[in-house]
Amino acid sequence: MNTTSYALIMLAAGIGIPVLAALNASLGRTIGAPAAASVVLFAVAFLSALVVAIITGPAAIAKVATAPKHLLLAGVLIAFYVLTITYIAPHFGIGNAVFFVLLGQLISAALIDHFGLFGAVQTPLTLTRAAGIAVMAGGVFLTQITGRP
Repeated sequence: MNTTSYALIMLAAGIGIPVLAALNASLGRTIGAPAAASVVLFAVAFLSALVVAIITGPAAIAKVATAPKHLLLAGVLIAFYVLTITYIAPHFGIGNAVFFVLLGQLISAALIDHFGLFGAVQTPLTLTRAAGIAVMAGGVFLTQITGRP
């Protein structure tokens, strides 16, 4: 795969995040239990990921036991995201909720890249890069205040 393919796949993933938030928040309202809606989401996600893992490399699943335990924190973080977006989005709005998620992603991505945390490629946070991140954050902010009473 090339850079364009990676960018398009990540664009599709980004498009899916607000859709996920809206669907799961709606499911939570429909059944009257946001936490139960999150459990359903995780069950479907687990089965989907399991099918992909079985198709692409089932032997890797056995290696999880030898991985550093702190790497499993990712599961806790995704549960935190799904639970909070499911509870908060119906009250705060999908756009507002995703705005703050994006702002948090910009901040944490810059820090992870700057320090090369968790094995990431180290990309220093230069003044130019910080300005670009600020422009992105400002753009996301503008999408939320435009047209509001």
